[in-house]
Amino acid sequence: MTQHQQQQWTALLSTQRFKVVQGEIKPTRTPATDEGSAGLRSDFHIDHDRVVFSSAFRRLGRKTQVHPLAQNDHTHNRLTHSVEVASVGRSLGNRVGVMMQHAGVMPAGYSPFDIGAVVQVACLAHDIGNPPFGHTGEDALRDWFRDARNAHFLHTLDAAQLRDVQTYEGNAHGLRMLATLEMYNHEGGMRLTAAALGALIKYPWTSDAPKALVRDKFNIYRTELAYFERIATELQLPRKGELEWSRHPLSYLMEAADDICYAILDLEDAVEIGILDVHEFEGLFARFTEYEKVWNLHDVKQKCATLRGIAIGRCVAEVAQKFMLHHNALLAGEFPAKDLINLTDAEVQEALIQAKELASNKVYRHRTKLVTELASYPCIAAILDVLIPAVHALVTRGAEQLTPRQHLAMGLLEQHIKPEDSLYQAYMKVLDFVGGMTDNYAANLAREISGVGIL
Repeated sequence: MTQHQQQQWTALLSTQRFKVVQGEIKPTRTPATDEGSAGLRSDFHIDHDRVVFSSAFRRLGRKTQVHPLAQNDHTHNRLTHSVEVASVGRSLGNRVGVMMQHAGVMPAGYSPFDIGAVVQVACLAHDIGNPPFGHTGEDALRDWFRDARNAHFLHTLDAAQLRDVQTYEGNAHGLRMLATLEMYNHEGGMRLTAAALGALIKYPWTSDAPKALVRDKFNIYRTELAYFERIATELQLPRKGELEWSRHPLSYLMEAADDICYAILDLEDAVEIGILDVHEFEGLFARFTEYEKVWNLHDVKQKCATLRGIAIGRCVAEVAQKFMLHHNALLAGEFPAKDLINLTDAEVQEALIQAKELASNKVYRHRTKLVTELASYPCIAAILDVLIPAVHALVTRGAEQLTPRQHLAMGLLEQHIKPEDSLYQAYMKVLDFVGGMTDNYAANLAREISGVGIL
């Protein structure tokens, strides 16, 4: 059994990369020595650097984590959140890696730190496909395409294409960003290792798979389906249906790192900007320590930071233990629970549940947040109202039939529409453009094209 599991992990930790050449997906190896580091960087370190140096990752610095267009410079944005999740994910991966080594399932040629590095890369990239204004931005994009007033732009799309266009999903756009758009544009994207891409994918099914129809969560647009199929084959992920696969075991660690960070750090932000009292924060995480020195701290930031560190450490230990407890089921694609957090001990679960409830009741529904989120709907709509009619006219009638206004609108698009593009491909490029915007860029563009304040 141990030898078979080592073989499974050898496949799951594949360092193979893939490129797209004239529509065909081909393997391409990029050893560390090929990138000028004389072997000082592992394949997973190369993955890390490709994500960090990408423009998509850099734009996360101006994208919402919880508070859109926040005025307080100390609150988290998507970039700082991703870096912190990656730190927690690396700790989780390293800890699991050591336990795998002790259990005799670590494959030859790999170390515990490789497990940590793979999870770290997945964590760094886990929000890279998020649109402006966070989850509200996703809803605003979906709302426009599902509005009956805009149905005439969509009637020639097939059912699967319609689902993709009407269901902007940050997770699916994250895979699209990594596998198609960034670095080698439409030629394999960043060409990350199969292991890193597998660990990133939380919902390994398409927008029209049965699971996606239940709650609009998925990771694979039709544009990336063939690419992901090749990744899944390389990793030997069990296929669970025509359009669905089992998750990579390490994706559960990426997910847990994200859950831990947003449950704890969103509340720390709320204390920072005065939405929560520090005693509410203390009340949640006091159970994790009896260290008297913590309670004698008078500096609010220092007290929150100390409690946060203790709480994260406890969560990491718990999640790693539960991962190894269910190791065999994870490898077989038969993990029995929704996620690893749900299997942690009662004290950890209770603290995280209460933290999320407090955030939901007092932070996410705070008036300042609600007002800005409401404003994101007309903001996104103003941009799509200009772009989609122009793109539709270009694809269906040709450039010579565009009105002067539509010619101007086409000039805004950074991803140029090609004459051979279908309406579906053209709309995906619009979603790439709008979804890639920062909060500030989207707000400013909507204001500018509306004509408000032009004089």
